[in-house]
Amino acid sequence: MRSKGRSRSYAVAASGQWTDEEEGRRRLPAGEVHAWEPGRNETVCGLSLSRSRLVRFAGVTWTDTFPESGGAADRVQRQCPRCASVAGRRGSDARPAWHRTNPRP
Repeated sequence: MRSKGRSRSYAVAASGQWTDEEEGRRRLPAGEVHAWEPGRNETVCGLSLSRSRLVRFAGVTWTDTFPESGGAADRVQRQCPRCASVAGRRGSDARPAWHRTNPRP
């Protein structure tokens, strides 16, 4: 059972890859990216890594795929919206747009 209070760190699984020659031939994600927890065989949204033929990038974090990060987002075309809703759209500081201030009993 997963605890709600624990912060998670997500890696990336992508539909393609490319090699950055400037950074010493480092493999980077390309195409559509999904959030993935290392040690699991599926993405956060439930896709099987092997059946979907997704490439794992354990060294690339989910926040590196955002265009404003300047990280590994050069050839990322699309982020999975289901993974983004779980892993965060802006990274670890992402919070829901609404907050209930007076919940009913």
